[in-house]
Parts: sequence; C-alpha cells; structure tokens
Amino acid sequence: MKESSTRPEPRRGRHLPGLRSRRTALVLTATGAVALAGAAALTGGVALSGDALFPGAGPHPDRGTPAPGASAASAGPAPSPGAAGIGDPLMPLAGNGGYTVRRYTLDFDWRAPQTPFEAAATVSATATQPLSRFDLDFAGNALHHVTVDGAPATVRRDGDELVVTPARPIPRGRAFTVRVAYTADPTQRRHRDDAIQDYGWVPTPDGTVVCAQPDGARMIFPANDHPSLRAPVTFRITTPAGLSAVANGRLVGTVRRPGGRVRWTYDSEQPIAAQLVQLAIGKFTFVDSRGPRGLPVRDAVPDGLVAETEEYRALTPDHLAWLERRLGPYPFRRYGVLVGDTDLPVALETQSLSVVPRDDLLGDRVDAERNLVHELTHHWTGDSVAIRRWSDLWLSEGHARFYERLYSDEHGGVSLESAMRAAYEQHDQWRHDDGAPAEPTGATLFKVMRYDGSALVLYALREKVGEETFGRIERAWVTAYRGRAAGTRDFVALASRVAGEDLEPFLTAWLYGAHTPPMPGHPDWQVDPVED
Repeated sequence: MKESSTRPEPRRGRHLPGLRSRRTALVLTATGAVALAGAAALTGGVALSGDALFPGAGPHPDRGTPAPGASAASAGPAPSPGAAGIGDPLMPLAGNGGYTVRRYTLDFDWRAPQTPFEAAATVSATATQPLSRFDLDFAGNALHHVTVDGAPATVRRDGDELVVTPARPIPRGRAFTVRVAYTADPTQRRHRDDAIQDYGWVPTPDGTVVCAQPDGARMIFPANDHPSLRAPVTFRITTPAGLSAVANGRLVGTVRRPGGRVRWTYDSEQPIAAQLVQLAIGKFTFVDSRGPRGLPVRDAVPDGLVAETEEYRALTPDHLAWLERRLGPYPFRRYGVLVGDTDLPVALETQSLSVVPRDDLLGDRVDAERNLVHELTHHWTGDSVAIRRWSDLWLSEGHARFYERLYSDEHGGVSLESAMRAAYEQHDQWRHDDGAPAEPTGATLFKVMRYDGSALVLYALREKVGEETFGRIERAWVTAYRGRAAGTRDFVALASRVAGEDLEPFLTAWLYGAHTPPMPGHPDWQVDPVED
C-alpha cells in the first residue's frame, strides 16, 4: 500500500530498545482480558489458521483438538465469552478470541453504484474454548438477523464489535456455523488519520472496488479482522447483466439468474487475511497471460482502459521472474492486476489480485513499474508471510519498498544508494515524527518510516552482512514462514542463524533506537538535525 503524505504530530517520548514501552503497557492494562486472551494468538497460535493448505508451513492450530461434534468433558471449564480482540497493542479490539475461522462464504446481491444491497456472510469456525458468546468484527451496515447452527442467536452491537450469544454454549473443539444477514451500504466508509483515504467500499463510475486495509474489512463483512488471522473465502457475487465481478483467487463459474442477473463464484484457494480481501464490480475486460512456469495471470481492466494500460500491465511476467530470482517461487496459484478506475491514489496488495490505480498505469514508466513491483513484492512479504502484530508492519512495507527501489535502480530509475542516502539523512526526523521502524503508534502506521525508513533497515543489514548473505536471509525468510504469520523477533532470529552471527544488537538499534545508527560501509553519511 502507498504511504500517507499527511504529516503526523511530533512524537512524544521515546522507547528503550527491546523493552515494552510504557504506552504499550498502559494499552495492555486498559484492554485487560482482551490482551491476556490474545497472547496465544500473538505468539503464533491462532495466527496459523489455515496453514494446512501450505505444505511444510508448520503446525496447524486445530490439530490435537477434539474432532467436530465431539462433546466437552463434563468436568471441563465452564463456558465463557471469547475475547473481543486478540490483544494487539496498536489495535486491541482487532480480531477475536475463542475460535478460529475455517472458511468465510460471502453472498452479495449487488445492484448499482452507491446503492445499498442485500448481503449475507456464513462463517464456519471451530471453538478453541467453551464459548458462552463470541464477537465478530463488524461495523456499519444494517443488521437483519444472526443464527448459530441454524438457531436464532442473541446479538448486540458494541462499536465495531458484533457480540453473538448462541442459544446454547459451544463446547471447545466443536465446529459451528454463524450466518449473518444484513444490508451492505457502500456509501459508508471508514477514516483513519494515518490512512491515505476513506476506505472500505471505493466507488467507480459503474461499480466498486474494495480497500480494506488496515481495518476496513468489517465495513464489507463480519470477520476476524487482524492481519495474522486467515481463512479461505468463497465469494458469491450477483450483478446486473452487462457487469462483471472479480475477487481473489479462481473463478469457479457463473450462473444466470432471473431477470438477466449473473452470479459469479470465486474461491480464494488459499487462506487470506480480511484486510487483503478484494471484490470488484464493473464493466471489466479480463486479459489472460502467463507468468514463470505457466503461472496464470489474469488482469481485470475497465473496458475503456484496456489499450491504454496494456504496455505496463504486460510487464507483469518480467516482474514475477525478477522477484523469483531474489525471493524464490511466487507463493500463490495465480496473479493479476485490477485496474482501479477511481480518482483516489489506491494501490493495494489484495491477495492474488493487486489493485493499481489507472493513473499509475497511464503515466511515467519508471513510476508505474515501481508501484507494480511494490504491490507484487507484498505477495511474498505481507500476504504469504503475514505480520504477527501491526507493529511488525515495517517487515511488509519495508520489504516492498526495498525491492521496488532495487528494481527501479536496475531499470532506469534513481539508484538504490542515492535513495537510501536520502532516507538516511531524514531518518532521525522520521523517528521523531513517526516512531522508530518497529515502534509505530496507531496514528503513524502508514507514514514514511514504514516505507523508505524501513527499507533503509534492510539496506543497512545488506551492507553489514554482504549481498550474498542478505540474499540467503531473504529467501530463507519467505520460505520458512510461507503461509504463516511472523514478527520482528522471528526475522532477527532467522537473520542471525543464516548469517552465523548475533545480529540482535545491530538490528535492535536500527528498529527501536531513538537515533539512527551509523551506516555500515558509509562513514560519510550524515543524519540531518531534527526539527520540532
């Protein structure tokens, strides 16, 4: 995703490297049971939901629990509420405790731009504790009714939380199904000061695209909305005649409905985080091609923009091949570019179908390729290797910016060294304004430090260990954590193992320090003074 150009308020206070900040401690205290109940998820438990679809990716959270339908032991714990969040310090109510999602099935009866329409979400889940009630992240929209295993449930709305009390408690290990019927309202969108725009449903001249990052998915459907939590998604989108629908993954088929309407069914094929969901409706032309080893590539292009955007879209197979030489095989089963016909600067790494705005594809080639490579890189780092906490966002955006800059360096753009030297000069100012790379606040997540500032950390690592060792670290990172969630500590530990030296002191200073460390190999680089 592109960063915001809005300048944040000056950062108050500073953290000590490697230690939990006083602010974080206060957030955790304020969230109480939410943070405690979410601790397991932040250390890799719930975050691995769906990893069975990635062979060799590590343990699956549901293994070892009773089979669906198994009864709970009568002497076991009494049913209790699932936590209202998994305890992420930056977004304490993101995600939910007490269950894992096995699949979402989303039904949308879309009518016209900026017009409410009927929708339903079926959430197939497994209880990870005896549940008396549980939450779904769901905001806006007009709620109709909720059932659990076909029986009406008691519900109430508490901010962005949909609190569901089933007719009977759900035993630990039991599979259950929640169905939420509602009227989706595409005129309702979210706003965050650090986001580049209002997000959720984004209108186009004849339809819509979705921008769910960071927490806008709850405006689209009820979800377990945290980047570490993933599940497969089935999309069933009904459109008027003459319009097409596109979503993450594979088109399963189309069915003609009464009145000439068409239902489009897509399967995400692999688990997906709610923030990476995409569904778009409009007058699209689908353009098919092939990537490395025959990888299916399908672009979804507004009818009037096919010819004008063809030159840059046709570069995708070359971009895939370039990244595969550095990061290994592309981690999903297909890819494509969705051309966003909006006036908003929306570029987003929605899984297997990146959104790139039309203006990016109608301008300068160097700038267009930077954005195309940036969003594609996310499919290795951010989509396949998900972040464990929001404070780990530097791993996603920093990698995407690093490879975007490296590609541009090799294809007629600004040299990587020049870009990194410019970032180095401003790094203390960014630390002051936006927080250190791995210590954002909720208001500075998508500021420049998470982009060029975090790419600089990777550049410093490469300068310290050398290009060959750095390349091995990168390939090991996207291989070891493919299909899993991982965080800053995981990266530091893996980099140290691959390099054969303890890199924790070096990376801790770069990721958490109040001031920018010296750049290895560049003693002449200087940091500009900080201005309040």
